[in-house]
Amino acid sequence: MKKWSVLLSLCLLTGCASAPAELEPAQSPPPSSPPPAAVEVQEEPPCSLTLDMVEWEDSVQSEDGTELAQYRFSLPQLTTRRGDGTVIETAETEAETRALAAAETFNGQFADWTNEEPLRELAETARAEWEWRRQEGIPWETAFTEEMECQVYQTERLVSVAANYYSYTGGAHPNTVLMACNFDLESGSFLTPEQLAEDSEAFSQAVCEEILRQIDCWAEENGMEAEALFWDNYREIAADWSSYAVSFDESGMTVAFSPYELAAYAAGSQIFQMDYDFLEPFLSDEGRALLDLAEE
Repeated sequence: MKKWSVLLSLCLLTGCASAPAELEPAQSPPPSSPPPAAVEVQEEPPCSLTLDMVEWEDSVQSEDGTELAQYRFSLPQLTTRRGDGTVIETAETEAETRALAAAETFNGQFADWTNEEPLRELAETARAEWEWRRQEGIPWETAFTEEMECQVYQTERLVSVAANYYSYTGGAHPNTVLMACNFDLESGSFLTPEQLAEDSEAFSQAVCEEILRQIDCWAEENGMEAEALFWDNYREIAADWSSYAVSFDESGMTVAFSPYELAAYAAGSQIFQMDYDFLEPFLSDEGRALLDLAEE
């Protein structure tokens, strides 16, 4: 160790005693170049997607003032806004481009309900029925109707919509259809409930078994066999649960079947609910984040 210390000292002394050959003794070395100026990174101005409920309603009357048809839709709509609250019509940044695309995809899901075509078709059907009744001397009972009510649940990343569509176009009774969709605001795309799971097959099987368990409970409470309350193939229908109306809210997940889908019309809609204590063991980290269940 002493040998390496002596050699190092000699080298340092030698370096101090010798001037560079190309420099005169009194000449100073050239000044070093100044460091490059720091490049200022321009951050994109913030933008956001805001969710509003929009009402669409109208009606049609006959020549004598009889109301023939009416519709009323309460639908969710995403709007892209800048940080100052102004609505973005044309994107100026990549973030705004993504946000506009997400809003267009989401709003497109409901576009068929927001044009004049549904009312026009409903009015034509109603007018034909009204004229036939007038010729036959049968009283006109009520206007043909279409309605849509939507319940919306939103986390930081997920928008879950549960919709109840009601229609009356004559006949013995009105019709009710339950619908739902789930939208990832970050990716700008709709997703299926299985996409929230770590193991989609295990998750799907667990939900099916829970639906069947609840069916058995209903049957037992009514003192009947499940086959007497539901269609003969209700087990196969339950296994395909994610193809029906699946939505989320603050308490958990709802799987809903419209009248006629799982049982007769008289049995009404069939609603199955599962809380987050049941769901969470099956969820992936991404699924927990979407549902705002991620641990802080």
